[in-house]
Amino acid sequence: MPTPHYGQPRYRVIADELRERIESGAIPPGALLPAESALTAEFQVARGTIRKAIAALREEGYAATEHGRGTHAARHTPNPANEPGTSQREMPADARLATLFQVKVGATLIEREKIIRLGGQVEAVVRTYHVHHTSA
Repeated sequence: MPTPHYGQPRYRVIADELRERIESGAIPPGALLPAESALTAEFQVARGTIRKAIAALREEGYAATEHGRGTHAARHTPNPANEPGTSQREMPADARLATLFQVKVGATLIEREKIIRLGGQVEAVVRTYHVHHTSA
């Protein structure tokens, strides 16, 4: 069980843990998330808490639920609209990024930029890049 994060609702801590698993590839895109019963046992919480965590992941774009098929890790890039100071755009891969991602120069990447502020001042600007996966 993950270390508790004091001050955060339990469902949020569980959502953070599951998001990390999705981002790290431990739960690959398209793979089913563990069953609610397995998650309730792992995190030692009520089923409603797990459902709230999964709902948060769906809202953020990390998971999708299909009736009769279950909940799976989403194939698309998370929606940054829920995070203040975050923007997202599609961009062509330059030579350096194409080499890193092992794609062709000009392939579509998603650039996500987050501005972190501390006391009203910009503390850091973090840019991440993801390969754009189109849904077929």
